[in-house]
Amino acid sequence: MMYQCFIVHKNIVGFFVAAGLFLFVPTGFTQELGKEIFTQKCSACHSIGKGRLVGPDLAGVNDRRSEGWLLKFIKSPQAVINSGDPVAKALFEEFKMVMPDQALSDKQIRDILSFIKKNGISSSASTPPVALAGPVPQHEIELGRNLFQGKVRFANGGPSCTSCHHVKNDAVIGGGILARELTTVFSRMGGEGVRAILGGPPFPVMQAAYQGMPFTDDEIRALVGFLQHADQEHAYQQPRDYGWGLFGAGVGGVAVLMGFYCMIGRRRKKQSVNQDIYDRQIKSE
Repeated sequence: MMYQCFIVHKNIVGFFVAAGLFLFVPTGFTQELGKEIFTQKCSACHSIGKGRLVGPDLAGVNDRRSEGWLLKFIKSPQAVINSGDPVAKALFEEFKMVMPDQALSDKQIRDILSFIKKNGISSSASTPPVALAGPVPQHEIELGRNLFQGKVRFANGGPSCTSCHHVKNDAVIGGGILARELTTVFSRMGGEGVRAILGGPPFPVMQAAYQGMPFTDDEIRALVGFLQHADQEHAYQQPRDYGWGLFGAGVGGVAVLMGFYCMIGRRRKKQSVNQDIYDRQIKSE
């Protein structure tokens, strides 16, 4: 009898312990999950209460937007913009960039929003655009320029920036057009925004390109310095015109090849082999 009472008592205690865990653990656990996802997916472009970076400051976003809108927008910003949503279109017009689609579940997004709500301070005041920083040492500008166009390899073996990006600068050959032009990226995003993207790329293509090959702190500092310099000087810069140089190199190359072929072909037969056979047969008769 006493043993049965003990079992019942133990079960009751276990029930209340489990209920307590159910009531109190999930909130903190949810916020920890939200923090982890925010750090991995969002922190390169957004802050919480520290001003705008690549995208808007997310402090108070839970108050400014409905949960349903946030769920749709975070999953596929482009789809919401294309639907004609005025808020999404206004964000695009302000930041001139579309956030990449995020492969996140509703629960993961809610975890992120819970973390933002816990750590953000709601404010309706808009954050002014970031200002350009102070002068950058010349050696950092030169290193950043060389890293950008691949004259100096990245320490971890990542591809050069000109593979996908172009920047208007007298000392840089025209770059790729697969990604956005970066001449004025410093004015748009500021040093912290550029540094955040280089430190933790939020864009899928960039993530794939530099997977396992991150930039070092010195490389990030040099690239940011070069992009700041390019932004400040872009009005006085002209991209290099390699047209006539490439044309001259092409003509010279053709001339060299033609001369080489003429030399090795001087002793070639000037008539068919059959003619030689025919001539020998005539002489033998």
